Amino acid sequence: MSTTLAATAPPVSEPHPRRWAAAVVMMVAALMDLLDVTIVNVAIPSVGRDLHASQSALQWLVSAYLLGFAATLILAGHLGDRIGRRFLFLAGTAGFGLASLGCGLAQSPGQLIAARAVQGVAAAVLMPQVLGSFRTLFQGKERGAAFGMYGAVAGFASAVGLLLGGVLTDADLFGWGWRSVFLVNVPIAAATLAAGFVLVPSTRERSAGRPDVLGSALLAGGLVAIVLPLVQGRGNGWPLWGWICLAAGVLAVGGLGVYEARRHPSVTVPLLPVRAFRLPAFSVGVLVQLLFSVGMQGFFLVFAIWLQGGEGYTPTQAGVLTVAFSAGSFLTAPAADGLAVKFGRLVLGLGALLMAGGFGWIWAAVADSSAAGTGAWPLVPGLALAGAGLGFLVVPLVNVVLSAVPGELAGAASGIFSTAQQFGGALGAAVIGSVFFGRASHGLTDALTSAMPWVLAGFVLCAGLCAVLPRSAVAEHEA
Repeated sequence: MSTTLAATAPPVSEPHPRRWAAAVVMMVAALMDLLDVTIVNVAIPSVGRDLHASQSALQWLVSAYLLGFAATLILAGHLGDRIGRRFLFLAGTAGFGLASLGCGLAQSPGQLIAARAVQGVAAAVLMPQVLGSFRTLFQGKERGAAFGMYGAVAGFASAVGLLLGGVLTDADLFGWGWRSVFLVNVPIAAATLAAGFVLVPSTRERSAGRPDVLGSALLAGGLVAIVLPLVQGRGNGWPLWGWICLAAGVLAVGGLGVYEARRHPSVTVPLLPVRAFRLPAFSVGVLVQLLFSVGMQGFFLVFAIWLQGGEGYTPTQAGVLTVAFSAGSFLTAPAADGLAVKFGRLVLGLGALLMAGGFGWIWAAVADSSAAGTGAWPLVPGLALAGAGLGFLVVPLVNVVLSAVPGELAGAASGIFSTAQQFGGALGAAVIGSVFFGRASHGLTDALTSAMPWVLAGFVLCAGLCAVLPRSAVAEHEA
């Protein structure tokens, strides 16, 4: 789920007459991305069997999308502010639909991975324009209602994504099987594109500076260079080139930050808000976001493969089981923001510990299972507990951290948060997936129990880092 916020636009004298119709159109388009983050996970085992995909290719099905998103997001947000959000919204919607068609027609793992990367880029072009437009089109209570609609749709998408992926895969509509997970986006994108031409108005920020295209390319290259050897290294015996590539990626991202910190002010908008990174609360908050995404994406990748490949679940059965996770998050999410305003970092720390406890429960249930396999019910309490932790950790995270960030940096800071979220997911699929597949020859249950300590470590670290965050949050209207 993306949390990018655009810079606050100046008040408009007259509200746009079709603003709510435009908001509905944009939310339908955003729903494609919000669903696609999770809908693919349950279909991955079926993709692997049908296309004879290697283990690293299965990791790339997740990482390629998230990397494409992370590498493009910040630049796309700045471009929307400068040249107009309507154009980029329509371009992103069209690109997402075409990339989804490419995914559905792919005849090899390489073709599917390439189409997934384009999907991620298109989603990154599309998503910042939605929330940026909301801030321009709506004022006062209407703006709160619009963002509330976005939050509700995002919550719905995260709840049903895994289930919908399983149902579509098993339904085998028109003989498409797993391909329907991608092809379902095509008519939605086409209808949204047609409605967008008519209903979505053009908005932009008058004071927006010129985006740093070269810096964006360096950032994208650095992120890819970090993930590439982590996915490919295990299958190639961790060669020297992988370590060199990894070091080069880290140096590229770090060097970009140092350059932007030292350069003289210019008309080019900096990609990394250096002033914000100098605040310990912000730096730690970004790290919490990244580690959370590492654990989440890594877990659901290997969990889906274990359920179907090791325990014999159908895609639908696997999706139904994960509803327990969504149910847990629905119980805590509505109260999370209010509790965070009151208790701040304590709520986030509790959420991280609950997630660690829930996934620890799953680890114990799997490790104690007999040769006959693990039933569904021993896994449900752990999934529900982890989902409850999700609501306490993720929902108020941006608000708590923004309480320590100057208001003029809020838009750039939240853009970095979304980038950390997507990049963390790509890292999780790479690192935790590599641990899992490294033990797969010993059986998938052994592989899952070997990967689970890495999942738990991420959330335990999150809990410890939450102690550095601000003691309390600010109310949503103040943030």
